Parts: sequence; structure tokens; C-alpha cells
Amino acid sequence: MNKELNNIFFLKKLSEIDVSEIISGKGTIVGLDVGDKTVGISVSDRRIKIASSVSVIMRKNIDIDCAKLLACITPYNPKMIIFGWPLQMDGKPSKQCEKNLEFIERFRKILHDSENNQMQNIVFSKWDERFSTKVVDSIMIKADLSRKRRKEVIDKTAAVYILQGAIDFLNRNARGTV
Repeated sequence: MNKELNNIFFLKKLSEIDVSEIISGKGTIVGLDVGDKTVGISVSDRRIKIASSVSVIMRKNIDIDCAKLLACITPYNPKMIIFGWPLQMDGKPSKQCEKNLEFIERFRKILHDSENNQMQNIVFSKWDERFSTKVVDSIMIKADLSRKRRKEVIDKTAAVYILQGAIDFLNRNARGTV
């Protein structure tokens, strides 16, 4: 891979995040499942306890995708964005990580160039998403959702799964149990 994907300077480690600062800032955390064809979007509640699905963006080109994402998440007052990080089974970054990093860097630039000062200070982090789509698909199969319905909701549901895992980690860490 061309880039060092384990130590990206602007991605903050979740273990370094103080969730109380996000809560006191009356903000939320946005979770993203970035794929080649779609971007699944989820958001936390203001207490940073529960992740909910928001939307799915059908990918066109990176600038259009980022503009749609910005418009979608702005009303939620995000203080942090968690990107799914699709590691390989051995824990090394996959080729999809490099593609996701391109999207993340472009979106970060758009936020930085934004006139909205609050959006310029969003913290970026990542969460291991190795099994997110498979776990979510398995749950939906057990719930007897049709293949068509699963296809409609898989990406935003995977984004919820990613974000909920990160939220649970942040809350455990805040209590000092990690």
C-alpha cells in the first residue's frame, strides 16, 4: 500500500476521546460505513448512548458524495465522525482502507474549507468493521427480512453497528473499565 494506514495523523484514537466533552457540547457522533457504491450513515443520540440509522448515499463521485454527506449530517451537530475501518483478518489494513482514506481525506478538506466553524473542528476516528456487514446480514436473515429488504437497509444498518460499537467503547472507557 502506498500510505501508512495505521498512523494517520488526523485520526484520533478512540481511547484518547473524552465523551463528556462531546456531551457537554450538545453534539452527536456520526458513524459512516463507506463503500464503493454507498455510504451508510448513522448518528448517536445527544447522550452518546444509542446509534440510529440516518440514510444511505448512493455514490456518484467523491465531491458529490462529500457534499451530500455534509448536507445530511450538519443538522445533527456532529462533534465526531467514526469511519468503519475494514481490516483484514490478520489486523492489517485492507485495500478498502486505502479507498476509505481517500474519501475521509476529501471529506475532511471540505469540512475545513466550510464556512461553518463548528464543522471545521470535528474529530475523526476509526472503528474496526471487519464483521459489520456479515453480522448485520445474519441478524436480518434471522429476522426473516427478504433479500430485497436486506439490500435496502444493509449499509445504514452496518453504519449503526459500527457506531454502536464505538459508542460502547467510549462509554466503557469513560468509566475507566477498559
